[in-house]
Amino acid sequence: MLDCLSIIQRYYTPGNDDYRVLVSHSRQVADLAVALSQRLIDRGVPIDIEFVEEAAMLHDIGMCRTDAPGIHCHGSEPYIRHGILGRKMLDGMGLFRHGRVCERHTGTGLTAEEIVAEGLPIEPPRDLLPESLEEKVICYADKFFSKSHPDEPARSVDRVRQSLAKFGGGTLDRFEAMLEIFGDPATL
Repeated sequence: MLDCLSIIQRYYTPGNDDYRVLVSHSRQVADLAVALSQRLIDRGVPIDIEFVEEAAMLHDIGMCRTDAPGIHCHGSEPYIRHGILGRKMLDGMGLFRHGRVCERHTGTGLTAEEIVAEGLPIEPPRDLLPESLEEKVICYADKFFSKSHPDEPARSVDRVRQSLAKFGGGTLDRFEAMLEIFGDPATL
């Protein structure tokens, strides 16, 4: 098992607000993703639960390089790029599989068409959709927790749907497909 906190501490200082936000949020996401993964295992569906925990702890590592003062991040990049930045950071450590999770967890993933249509600062535009079960469960679990309100309990499925609705039908369709695979976290 990777020592994820040591990796995080390469970029974040323990005790600082950005560290607290990242670790608190990542722990919430990891705990839910592991529980949802265990549900799959109990049904006989293979999933790498150790990797899920590691990658969930690291999925937002790139946020420190973004300009997102609401979550105590004072970098120079637009927040929408935190996944791409995280992938570069983890790829630089040889954690390529973990880096893919970073890059593909934003929203319910992003298509090249959505990137172009929204004018997102992602070059070149390309599909950044979670593909493996591990990537999908982390992306899904992430939707239930807020970094700006890390002490709040998990959101309901309906609340997640409402928050995703503004991003269009493709986003909601991908969420519904993940809900079908992993189930409602409220039933755990």
